[in-house]
This record gives sequence, structure tokens and C-alpha cells, in this order.
Amino acid sequence: MSQYVGAAIAVSLFDEVEPRTVAWFRLIGATVALLAVSPGFWRRWTKRDFAGAAVFGSATALMNLFFYLAIDRIDLGKGVAIEFIGPIAVAAAATRTARNAGALVLAVAGVVTLGGTELGDNTLGVVFILLASTMWAAYIVVGSRVARVRPGVAGLGVGLAIGTLVITPVGAPGSGHVWASAGLLVLCCATGVFSNAIGYGIDQHVLRRIPIRRFSVLLALLPVTALAVGWIALGQRPEAIDLVGTALVLAGVVLQEREEIPRTEPSSAPY
Repeated sequence: MSQYVGAAIAVSLFDEVEPRTVAWFRLIGATVALLAVSPGFWRRWTKRDFAGAAVFGSATALMNLFFYLAIDRIDLGKGVAIEFIGPIAVAAAATRTARNAGALVLAVAGVVTLGGTELGDNTLGVVFILLASTMWAAYIVVGSRVARVRPGVAGLGVGLAIGTLVITPVGAPGSGHVWASAGLLVLCCATGVFSNAIGYGIDQHVLRRIPIRRFSVLLALLPVTALAVGWIALGQRPEAIDLVGTALVLAGVVLQEREEIPRTEPSSAPY
């Protein structure tokens, strides 16, 4: 819910601030919030740890950028449903049992139903959401490694700091009026607190405890919550077929096996 509360705030800002600039401030707000609760985050980084955080942060930043460019053109619920192709691909690659395969089929059917087919002439919006989907797959795979190497959310914070720098050439131009308005600045940064600091911080906690296959199927809940938030906050009313898709997603989430990762200590020293 937190993730798409942030998205709803972002959509409400698009009339005043370019989506690419909101995405940039989203990363700034999240980075400040995460590093503020990670004392000593700069200590004991190996080159491998830093490289992993850099790849993770860059993928996350590009995912956020492409997602905002897409939902400026596509309804929030439908956009997230199409974007879920990325997590589906990760789950499919890691599926090993008949029960898990059945859960994945139900989740896919639900997401396809939620995504719908009536996108009209919105080719650019679809391109952006598919790019975001690719980055979402990278976020899951690389993020699971970052989560297990670094305790807390410091790895996420450092990664997002790097990601902020990566999209600065795209996000910073035209941002002057945001810096000059306390209200716009707070709202833009709030998207990062809700969507990244809280949402992705929870992801890091969960990725330490369950396999990425199960995590990817659980993410099928996100199109459902996006549909609900889009309806309540943005007036994007779902149709009956959307409710069918929601039921299929929930059935897939319930069906899957619940194996967990054996608890081990992080491979790098905490900081």
C-alpha cells in the first residue's frame, strides 16, 4: 500500500512537475531517509559489495524513471499489471514444483486480466512500462544479493544514492521551481519515503527470508494494491473483469509453497 500511495502522490504532481523530475526527487528523498537510519553506512565496503549496490541502485533508479514516464500515460493499476512481466519471468525461471507452477499460472492469469488489452494508441506508454518491467526483474535478482550481504537498509540507501547520480542528467533539468517551493519539494521527496524507503526497505527484509521465486509471486499482490489505490486516490474505477483478475492473483499467492531460506549470518561484516 505504501508503494502506491507514493505513486498516487507522484501522479498528482505530474501537472506541475515532469515525471522524470519527480522520479529524481523520489530517489533523493528515499536516499536521505534510508541513510539517516543507517549510522556508519560508509564503513567496511568491499569492491564487490559496492559494485553490487551500484548495479542494484542503477536498476532501481531506471525502474522508477521508466515507471513514472509510463503511468503518466497509463492507468496506475493497468501499468503495474503489465510491469509485472518482470517478476513473472523471475518466478518462472525459479519454479521447480507442480504446485509452484500452478501458483504462477494463476498469478499470470490474474495479472493479464488486470492488464487488459485496451491500451489504444499508447505505444510509448507500453514501451516505458516494459522497460520498467525489465528493470524490476533486475531489482529482484540483484536486490536479493544486496539484502543478504548487508544488514539493515544501508545497502539499499547507498545503492539509491548511486542511482540518483545515474539519472541526474535526466531528472535535474527543469527542477528549479521544485527547489523554490517547499510544498512541491516535500511532496516530491515524500514519493521516495513511501515508495522506496518504506516499500523497498520491507522488500530487503523479506528477501533475506524467502527465495526470490516466492518473493516474485507475492509481488503479484502489487497490481491488486495499485488497482485499489488508483481507484481510491485517483478515481481510476476498476471494472468487473479487474475484480476477476484480483481473485486469480490472490488464489496464486495462497497456492504457492512456503519454503524459507535457512537463516545465516551476512557474508560481510555489519557496519
